[in-house]
Amino acid sequence: MPRSTTPFRLFAACALLLGSGQAQAQYSWIGENGVRHFSDRPPPPSTPAHKILKTPGRMAAAPQAPAPEAPAEAPAAPKAAPTLAEREADYKERMKKREEQEKKDAQQAERQRDFAQRCAMARSARAQVESGVRIRDVDAAGQSRIMTDEERAAQFAQANKILAECR
Repeated sequence: MPRSTTPFRLFAACALLLGSGQAQAQYSWIGENGVRHFSDRPPPPSTPAHKILKTPGRMAAAPQAPAPEAPAEAPAAPKAAPTLAEREADYKERMKKREEQEKKDAQQAERQRDFAQRCAMARSARAQVESGVRIRDVDAAGQSRIMTDEERAAQFAQANKILAECR
């Protein structure tokens, strides 16, 4: 009995036909310039859904006319690139603002240093007054004298007032 190769040939032809279908592009979409793209990778995320023509899970659809876009109220003109003079002016303005900010930061740092120094001097003066030892003072004429109890109390009150600000 001769063997029939017809069923084998039919099976091989079907397998080749099915395999060739998988070799085709799986995605199809219309790009920004109206060009139709075919790829085995998905279209870019910026592609709107109505411009995607074919995906692996759905069959090819008839090409649709692009949906009419709503007219914009006022078409925005594309902004021209800045000229060299405009870029230079912008740079100078940024540098001026930067210098002003650096100057403000330096002044703030100097105020903080002065404040810390004033607090340290007030702590030292209060500790000296509280110690109970005699405090010798030099007057404007260069004469040495001993501080009185009233002067000590006034200096103590002044030191406490400054230290209240330091907290």
